[in-house]
This record gives sequence, structure tokens and C-alpha cells, in this order.
Amino acid sequence: MSPLDRGWVRHSQEIAAEGDLEITGRLVDASNATLFGTVTLGKENFQVIYKPVAGERPLWDFVDGTLADREYASFLLSDVTGFDLVPPTILREGPAGFGMVQRWIDIDESIELAQFFANDFPALRELAIFDAIVNNTDRKIGHLLPAKDGHLFACDHGVTFHEEDKLRTVLWQWAGDDLTEHEISRLQEIARIVSEKAELFSPHITSREFFALKDRISRLIDQAKMPSPSEDWPPIPWPAY
Repeated sequence: MSPLDRGWVRHSQEIAAEGDLEITGRLVDASNATLFGTVTLGKENFQVIYKPVAGERPLWDFVDGTLADREYASFLLSDVTGFDLVPPTILREGPAGFGMVQRWIDIDESIELAQFFANDFPALRELAIFDAIVNNTDRKIGHLLPAKDGHLFACDHGVTFHEEDKLRTVLWQWAGDDLTEHEISRLQEIARIVSEKAELFSPHITSREFFALKDRISRLIDQAKMPSPSEDWPPIPWPAY
């Protein structure tokens, strides 16, 4: 279980939801409209990423206008299961309409991501398991956010929870390895939590996608192995960074 402070997460969500959202820039390399801004509530403020639904680029394999919900569903799963990999995230109205707002994470600039991602670090292995569960179709190196306090976050979860297996990631260094007893036990607990929290996910993913989510967890438990690349789907996103 992650030691991430639950109070910090909830307080971040409260400020992001209720604070004034001011847009200060745009990430021009992003494929969808990704705006940079600040939320302010009273004397408190912090930087955020804001992705309005209106700025989502249509995709052939995902229903239009659903990426913000998938980002939020990824946060929900990370939050309720204790992965604590996705920064505090909410859905709200903003200057460009309804969308996803996520707390900006200042990363440790001394870490070279092009080398970091290929290591056998426990936090990266946890992220690989998380990505397999949410069926992340686009885990790039640049989505890794190693914070200055040592905690690993990850961003960009708009193309997740597809009902078909479409895992694409740069984190294949454990492909086919046996899961540990602790990991299997955690997956069993995650399966229980997800089943009990179905109402949290139903507004954000379809019933078919939810059943596929539960099936992916069950398969990981039954196979007791880390995911391996599919022969039917490109295993690494392009560009990888």
C-alpha cells in the first residue's frame, strides 16, 4: 500500500474542484487540447493540467468525448485500490468547458527518464501492473512523473479501459515473470474493491468496459504472471517518449 497522504489527495481535489481556474498556457506537443493553469481557493493555489472535452481529438477506437472520464476513472482506480499512481484528479467546468483537471506534479529534474523507465524499480513494476489492469494503450516514457519526494506518479490516462485488450507500454522489462505472492494477494484485494465500488466507475466507463476490467484482474490472478506483449497489437506506443 502506498504511503501517499490521503489528506493531501482529498485537499487537492477540493481546491481543484472549488477554486478559480485560470489558464496560463498550453502544452503544444499534446495530441489533445492540454492546458496549463492555476487553481486558487482563498490563500491556497497550485498548478494544474486542464483537458477540456471540447479539445479531445476523435479516435477510431474510443467513443468521442470520453477521454476525460477515462482519466478520472483511472484516478479512481488508483485511489481506491492504494496504487496512488495518478495525481489528484477531478472533473469540472472550466474556461473551455467541462473537462478533467489534475494537479501538476513537479518532477525530480535530476532523473533522466530515458534511463529511469528501463530499471527494475518496484514502483515501475507496480505501474506496469496498474497499466495492465486499466488496459493503458499509451504508456510513454514522458508520462512518468518521479516526484521530488521519491513518489512515482504517472499521467495521461485518456485511452484506458477499452473492452478489447490493447495494452501498449514501454514497461515490458518484467514480461512473463511470475507474480509474487504479495502481488497476487494484492490483486485479489483489488478485485474485491473494484467489485464493491462498481457505482464509482459506472458514470465514467460502460458496463462492458467494467466487466472487461474485472476480467483483466481475474486473468492476472489466474495466470500469476506479469503481462506479455500481444501478437495482435503493437506493444510499444509511438513515439515512445
